[in-house]
Amino acid sequence: MKNKYVDFISDEHFLECVANLHNAYTKAKNNLTKKSFYSNKVDTVKLTFDAKFNSIDEESLIKGEILRQIDKSINNSIGTFHEQILGGIKGFEVGKLSGFDIKANDDTLFADIKNKHNTMNSSSAEALFQKLARYADTYKKSKCYWVQILAKSSFCELWQGEINGKEYSHSRVYKISGDQFYALLSGQQDSFYQLYKKLPLVIADYLKSIENTNAVNENSALEEINKETKKSKRTVLDQITFENYGFYLGFDKL
Repeated sequence: MKNKYVDFISDEHFLECVANLHNAYTKAKNNLTKKSFYSNKVDTVKLTFDAKFNSIDEESLIKGEILRQIDKSINNSIGTFHEQILGGIKGFEVGKLSGFDIKANDDTLFADIKNKHNTMNSSSAEALFQKLARYADTYKKSKCYWVQILAKSSFCELWQGEINGKEYSHSRVYKISGDQFYALLSGQQDSFYQLYKKLPLVIADYLKSIENTNAVNENSALEEINKETKKSKRTVLDQITFENYGFYLGFDKL
């Protein structure tokens, strides 16, 4: 029977990957209490500029900041989603904390997947090249890839040049864009496009399948802060500032 979604992975696997990502979103939302929202310190000076210069009311501003923090925690999960999708292609598997993200079952390919091209500093890039080179040296028939799902262009090329002030090159270490890596593993040139076009349908089918389950409680951070403002009579922004910087000189006056 022909697949409903894409040709290179099963419908069941696609739905499972979407379910895993949905669980990550749910967990991120549920974990954002006031305590976790404050854990990295909220820059209320910047938020004051944002509110005034962008004409945003304080509550909408804080909702946006909460969503930004949730988004940070989700980014890693998006990378995991791609790993799981690619690991469902016949002949390949997910690394499962083995030092690589994707490998060929016959050890002819190893890959490290980054969701965006600019997520590494020079030291991280150097460490990644050295790791991939070690795989290439250990598995003599393998090709090893730094995969950039969201790259500046479509490419597959040897990864060589200066990193951290040192020259690096290896005959079987490559860097590759997401579209070309999907094509390489699936054998279908447009496989990443297929994934993109079918995502709305897969997500809709998945959400329909769970629509009768109990709704989860989403983040409680703003609700907790609003309760405090009712007691203190402060604005939302002043309340956040007081709770984050009340020990700074003069801030006890808020």
